[in-house]
Amino acid sequence: MELLKGKTAMVTGGTRGIGYAIVKVYLENGASVALCGSRQETVDKALAKLKEENPDYKVIGLCPDLGNPEEVQKAVGTVKETFGSLDILVNNAGISARDGLYDYNPDDFAKIMNLNVNAVFNCAQAAAKIMKEQGGGVILNTSSMVSIYGQPAGVGYPASKFAVNGLTKSLARELGRDNIRVNAVAPGVTRTDMVAALPDEVIKPLIATIPLGRVGEPEDVANAFLYLASDLASYVTGVILSVDGAARS
Repeated sequence: MELLKGKTAMVTGGTRGIGYAIVKVYLENGASVALCGSRQETVDKALAKLKEENPDYKVIGLCPDLGNPEEVQKAVGTVKETFGSLDILVNNAGISARDGLYDYNPDDFAKIMNLNVNAVFNCAQAAAKIMKEQGGGVILNTSSMVSIYGQPAGVGYPASKFAVNGLTKSLARELGRDNIRVNAVAPGVTRTDMVAALPDEVIKPLIATIPLGRVGEPEDVANAFLYLASDLASYVTGVILSVDGAARS
């Protein structure tokens, strides 16, 4: 299947984990992709891995400071100049923390907000301007199950994802008139590098809370991003799609 044939996507946080899985499934479905990461080294490594799998993939790598609107504007311009359009933006870059409130460093809280919220705004604003000129597009954000349920420590992360949900729902209402759909995916426990490194005594109790009896794979989440980016979801906007195995915690 080539659900995204002829489309161009920009994926932030695309060098590993869920972001890399999104980049790969988009390429497999015919899209041209600009993969964004925080460091040139990790971007180059991800590009090399993709090209090793398929030398014909149409993919480039960028590493803008997503907290800097000027750098974001430049990166978005590069994508359009390279591929001729920008049809899909995936705001996947983000960081987390588990510090308790009493020991939470305000600078760390601000850092999470800058990448998890401000960067989403910066990228959405820059991309939407191009999409409006083109006659439409898709903006997708990575939320989290903790945006719905919270978490017992590290308040900055769930707070930032609550904000992502607010951006998603509000921008869907605002940008619908320009034929720009805006949705988010809220993953549950997913087998990223961090989760894969957890010992059995930690991961088994987590799995016990998931009715499907397993943690999610990055590909499970990436497939949700594929659906929402495609014309199959042409009448879907303002949705926070949970991909968590029905976990409720």
